[in-house]
Amino acid sequence: MIGLEWSEALEQPNGATAASPAEARRAWVHRAPEAQVLALYRAASAAEPALPAPWWLRAVASGGLGSRREGFLIEDRVAKLLDARPGWVFVPWGVDGDSGYWEYMPSERMLAEPGMPTTLAHTDRHGGWIDVVRVHAGPAPAPTAVGGLADLRSNLSRLESLRP
Repeated sequence: MIGLEWSEALEQPNGATAASPAEARRAWVHRAPEAQVLALYRAASAAEPALPAPWWLRAVASGGLGSRREGFLIEDRVAKLLDARPGWVFVPWGVDGDSGYWEYMPSERMLAEPGMPTTLAHTDRHGGWIDVVRVHAGPAPAPTAVGGLADLRSNLSRLESLRP
């Protein structure tokens, strides 16, 4: 039963396609009292350790982030930076519960065959909270850890020019 309850907590209501992470935050996990979300996540993840969950929730549960609001602020600051750059497109459907990811569409021109453009996603894998996967065809390469918004801002041109 806990798995079903968690699945419902992640479910996005029908509506317009989100154009930003803020617009993609419509599920129960994004709106319900944070203490309730954290309690349900801990109970559900005890039963299923590989449980799909937003990056910020895993970070809050592990103590890496102090609150869901901090995670939202990180997403919103990255969105502001990427929205101002040509070529970056927000993709609102990501892993269950997450607020989507970003693709750098001009990077696809480097491929001789269909593949994936350079992709930026939030992660709880490290304290910079941002991973970039370079443009590729075939199996995905290992993600490049970005050390936060300042590192992203100062290295964005280099990340946009990553080659397959």
